[in-house]
Amino acid sequence: MVSIKDVARRAGVSIGTVSNVVNRPSLVSESTRERVRAAIRELGYVRSETARQLRAGQSRVIALLVLDMTNPFFVDVAHGAEREAREQGLGVMFCNSDQDPEEEAAYLSLFAEQRVRGVLITPATEGDAALAVLSGFSRHGIPHVLVDRLVPADRACSVSVDDVTGGSLAAAHLFGLGHRRIGYVTGPLRMAQCADRLRGARAAAAEAGLDEDAVRVEERGALTVAEGRAAAHALLSGAAQAWPTAVFCANDLLALGVLQVMVERGVRVPDDMAIVGYDDIEFAAAAAVPLSSVRQPARLIGRTAARLLIEETDPATAPEHHHQRVVYEPELVVRRSTSG
Repeated sequence: MVSIKDVARRAGVSIGTVSNVVNRPSLVSESTRERVRAAIRELGYVRSETARQLRAGQSRVIALLVLDMTNPFFVDVAHGAEREAREQGLGVMFCNSDQDPEEEAAYLSLFAEQRVRGVLITPATEGDAALAVLSGFSRHGIPHVLVDRLVPADRACSVSVDDVTGGSLAAAHLFGLGHRRIGYVTGPLRMAQCADRLRGARAAAAEAGLDEDAVRVEERGALTVAEGRAAAHALLSGAAQAWPTAVFCANDLLALGVLQVMVERGVRVPDDMAIVGYDDIEFAAAAAVPLSSVRQPARLIGRTAARLLIEETDPATAPEHHHQRVVYEPELVVRRSTSG
């Protein structure tokens, strides 16, 4: 590889002058800067970030570790985090745990080895297990911010959405349209988001004067289109009189799977079956029957999480930094899948 010595030799200057051109160009005259930069271009020199980190004692890379980077919600979160980081002169390493605690642990070791500046993380576990993961980050001295999760403010910053309110918005919309039996298609209820959205739906049922049986739960193993399809077949089993007349899904991927099956089986949406999703990903509005959905500000979540992490790790702002729990309010976006 081309070294800084090679550049200095080609430009006829000292190694210190080359370093100043790369890191502190204002200290070097314009004519010398141009001569050094010409040598850099001719030789194809790329500075060693590892060496720079060792000298500065801090990385310019933050990591983002989420459950599933194929989920458009997390893609939007990543986009927001990347924009904030780039505006601050930092880069982002994107990682995917596949909801696997062992994969998550392996990444923790990698982050420690690479001395990343900090980590934005959606833990693969919940409750005490998630707190144990955070303790691991703390032991390694890795600053971290939770994304799409709540955590006690004395442990770390967190950025999330009020999912109880989101579930209530979706179900109240359906009950307000006259539905009295709705299906709730969800991923594992051990996931806080799924459980909170169910709590909101049941609260809306109670507000409408209905009991818990008004919300039929169809729990699946993952938040995917395939699981949405499987859930739809389950909801349509048995006599048609027993079917729910509306479905609220814990995310838009599940809702798209439900919609596919309804179209295939000739169930009219929304006349025979209304559908509400969650997240309001781009595909929701572009579906064959545009989906009503509870919108989360995914890009804002990513931006805010990155901003908090940068504040915590920037020597200029770290002394004044205090952990925060940021909770955004969701909003219902009504489209043809419920409004006809």
